[in-house]
Amino acid sequence: MDFLKGLETLPIRMAAHCQSALQLAEWLSLHPAVEQVFYPGLKSHPQYELACKQQSGGGGLVSFKVKGNQAEAWSVIDHTQMVSITANLGDVKTSITHPATTTHVRVEPEARLKAGITDNLVRVSVGLESIEDIKADLATGLDLLK
Repeated sequence: MDFLKGLETLPIRMAAHCQSALQLAEWLSLHPAVEQVFYPGLKSHPQYELACKQQSGGGGLVSFKVKGNQAEAWSVIDHTQMVSITANLGDVKTSITHPATTTHVRVEPEARLKAGITDNLVRVSVGLESIEDIKADLATGLDLLK
């Protein structure tokens, strides 16, 4: 029964995830400590046109590369206060993870690189908190890298 109850609000929650993720991706694209942003809802994404044809939104996941290496990525993650440090995806609470040392740690380094999972890559699963609060929390660590 709880599963069905959750389905009732899924379209509303997904619309909110997508809207906030797009705003976060746009903000990250302009941040001087960010090297590259990966989000299919951005016009700069190589599969933007395909995403527009297949999806009603860009989804709730945003990945980005910080300028630097693993130490800088970890620093951004470690400086978050509100965002949850976990590899959990699709929750109502925003989470952040370092894919190279969590979700993809068992993948051979060469295969990780081929897939774009670099040491400076950070992934955010955008939740339902205020987008301004999410950006402020990430800015705490990002602003140290400028």
